[in-house]
Amino acid sequence: MQAPHERPDLSRLVPLIVGAAAAIVAVVCLWVVTSVRRDQPFPVDVWWHGLMVANRTDAGLVLAWIPGHLGGPVLAAVTGLVVVATLLILRWWWAAITVAATLILCIAIAAPLARIVARIRPEDSLAEVVPTSFPSGHVAFAAALATVLALLFRHWLWWALGAVWVLWMSWSRTYLAAHWLTDVIGGIFLGVAVGVLVWAVVETIRRRRAARTAAASAG
Repeated sequence: MQAPHERPDLSRLVPLIVGAAAAIVAVVCLWVVTSVRRDQPFPVDVWWHGLMVANRTDAGLVLAWIPGHLGGPVLAAVTGLVVVATLLILRWWWAAITVAATLILCIAIAAPLARIVARIRPEDSLAEVVPTSFPSGHVAFAAALATVLALLFRHWLWWALGAVWVLWMSWSRTYLAAHWLTDVIGGIFLGVAVGVLVWAVVETIRRRRAARTAAASAG
């Protein structure tokens, strides 16, 4: 694994920040709408839910439970700690700070938001039944981790693996009827937005510190 890239220009930060802001606006809009309809799924939710239930198989359930278990609170926390610890061992301090801050902020937003909205889950849920359906914490965490790692290492493989993992997690949560489709969409938006914004902030701080250090050395 190569160290996170350190490019001298910050030109790519602007569109990323704009995209993250748009994602946050989308989450807020979904939040408002789902708060009003917390016990009434949208037509697209009903359609997708019916499609998932109608196509359930034993093999599909096994495939769905894999990310379902791995994305649970305990194993997700362990995964985050392992990633951060690995970065620290490799002495990629800024990368470790970025990942840790991203995951902590994602959890700090997703968990309270789900309780505030208190959206009802599908009645035939095979997983959680607590009315904390929006946004999907599993998906938000997966999207945040995938996004920040892809931004740090900037290789197509990270983007591909991240996309597969997030899509698998999203499908899993709806296949198990733990969430409505709009719940996982909200989770994706939230996770991506948090990942982008934290990376942009930490990267800006890191580069400014490096520039000041270089200027002091030159002086």
